Amino acid sequence: MVFCGRVNPITGSLDWIEEDEDYDYHQEIARSSYADMLHDKDRNEKYYQGILAAVKRVKGRGEEAIVLDIGTGTGLLSMMAITAGADYCYAIEVFKPMADAAVQIVKANGFGDKIKVINKHSTEVTVGSDGDMVQRANILITELFDTELIGEGALPSYEHAQHNLMQERWEAVPHRATIYAQVVESQKLRSWNHLLPMQLECGTIQPPPEMQNCPGAPSVCDVQLSQLDPGDFRPLSDILVVFRVDFSKQVSSSSVSHIVHFKSLASGEAQVVLSWWDIDMDPEATISCSMKPGWLYPPLHPVPWRDHWMQCVYFLPEARKVTQGEETCLIANQDDYCVWYNLTEPSAANTSSTESPACRCGAHITWNRARFGELNDQSRMDKYKEALKKILTPSSVCLCVSDGSLLPILAHSIGAAQVFTLESSSMAHQLMDKLLQTNNLKEIIHVLQKSPDKVTATDLGERKVTALIGEPFFTTSLLPWHNLCFWYSRTALSDRLAKDCTVLPMSASLYVLAVEFKDLWRIRSPCGNCEGFDVSIMDEMIKKSLDFRESQEAEPHPLWEYPCRALSDPTKLITFDFQENVPTEDMKTEGSLNLVRSGACHGVVLWMTYQLTEEISISTGLLDVSDETGNCQWYPHRKQGVYFFSSLWNLGPAPTDSLSSVTYELTFKPQLGDVRMSFFPKS
Repeated sequence: MVFCGRVNPITGSLDWIEEDEDYDYHQEIARSSYADMLHDKDRNEKYYQGILAAVKRVKGRGEEAIVLDIGTGTGLLSMMAITAGADYCYAIEVFKPMADAAVQIVKANGFGDKIKVINKHSTEVTVGSDGDMVQRANILITELFDTELIGEGALPSYEHAQHNLMQERWEAVPHRATIYAQVVESQKLRSWNHLLPMQLECGTIQPPPEMQNCPGAPSVCDVQLSQLDPGDFRPLSDILVVFRVDFSKQVSSSSVSHIVHFKSLASGEAQVVLSWWDIDMDPEATISCSMKPGWLYPPLHPVPWRDHWMQCVYFLPEARKVTQGEETCLIANQDDYCVWYNLTEPSAANTSSTESPACRCGAHITWNRARFGELNDQSRMDKYKEALKKILTPSSVCLCVSDGSLLPILAHSIGAAQVFTLESSSMAHQLMDKLLQTNNLKEIIHVLQKSPDKVTATDLGERKVTALIGEPFFTTSLLPWHNLCFWYSRTALSDRLAKDCTVLPMSASLYVLAVEFKDLWRIRSPCGNCEGFDVSIMDEMIKKSLDFRESQEAEPHPLWEYPCRALSDPTKLITFDFQENVPTEDMKTEGSLNLVRSGACHGVVLWMTYQLTEEISISTGLLDVSDETGNCQWYPHRKQGVYFFSSLWNLGPAPTDSLSSVTYELTFKPQLGDVRMSFFPKS
């Protein structure tokens, strides 16, 4: 056992927790995409067809088929290669627990004498009589790809392997990859990367210039584009082929720019680039695996579901006006690990900057994309505005406790006498200072970079707080109840609050809903037999990892990307009263959810609803349920908590008609800042 220091997201304290020495290993297994990949039947079938064709081409030349499988994981592709007729396979896996599992899986399937698992990074593998490989390979199989294709270092790995581990002539599976892009106008997507002006009765609140002109975060935004309504964006270009990588030829990891000329389909403001890729498993491109979003498939055509490979949203560093029919240049800059885009006139294409985008304003370092979307959600802000109007007066002394919140500006615009706001970090403090300075509010709204327990009467001008407000939102929060940090802050500030202080929100309630997922269940479903191979050892590893404290509870997922059906009515589990201090005794609740629809009950979803005033509430989870189908609509700017049923682990997606209810026990432990829960399907 070892002691690990972790910041408690609810209490804000540093807790020392005793963990198993293999804790990090178990967490990596539990949060991996191995189950998702093994359940990707389309991917598996295409890989097998491509491997079979490559072995035939090599054998057709009268050569032995020697395979190099980089990033073998479970060893599935290596076993496919031997089944397809390969003579020998070197399977490389750098992650030791997975390499050990691959050894067991290969032996369990009877391939121990034809597959050698090498626990090294491919760049460390040697060839020779005393090396890891006795001879060079002539078939290169890899699955080193991520949503961006090259983000896991595929290009350097290919480059090294082709130079050092392959024969002069080799076959590659996949044979080539093609990157596609489409330039679009989308205020919705742009709102994930830029703070937009906010309309108030007193005028418009403008973001600081450095924030408006900032190119944003350098990391790609990966998302299930299939769940994005096509009405949320307007195409300004056709779907463009940006570049191709031929894996059967020598690959280079050097930086390069790809210039694509196109004529604008419509007039508008080019703001965003949508991108995805496909891979051809054979030279003739008869075996292809595509990552294109669902709305590009014909009606009623089955859409493969993948969480390990999604689609990309890139935010152009500068929005650009385009005119219908006008020729424009899209420039894709690529280094060994990532891609980024610029848009320019054809005459400036060769002189366009190739510098990778990086945040200069601090906002993209402090806020994630969901937080940008939330701050730009005008309907949500209108609810807060309406609620604040009910509680604030011209004599109100208002204190806001939330990270990077616009509520202090709303409070001032409504007419509060004094407004203070707490920021937890120096970066957040600087951001708020810039925003207030831009709008001539720096001398009016006072920013305090202090923890709640350190706020003094002097900080508040020797006055008591008559209105304590919050969204609540804290950057350290992962699960919905982590924002109970607001309650602990309220308790720490008790001596600074007036006796008749109004607290907004006045309370929070934790809700639960039993659901059937369309696809998300796959990430926690057993793989026992995959494409005819026994990989049940993976199930044991994942289940063991899920038995650990953090992973056996709820995990955060943005459910707007993952369709599901409600099988029960939404049920309130417990209410936290923010008008009172955090209690000292545990808060417990138990009961059952009656299933009102048939279906496979994969687990439950949990979320918080905040009661701002008696009449106004805001949900961070369920927004609507279709009476006819049970399809759920989820709040898009927060992640919801998902508790997968371990008791249904062996049932997978099979219907569970005998299931009648789900019983639950839930305990909030104030001293630990912890919510403990158990859910049990019941016949």
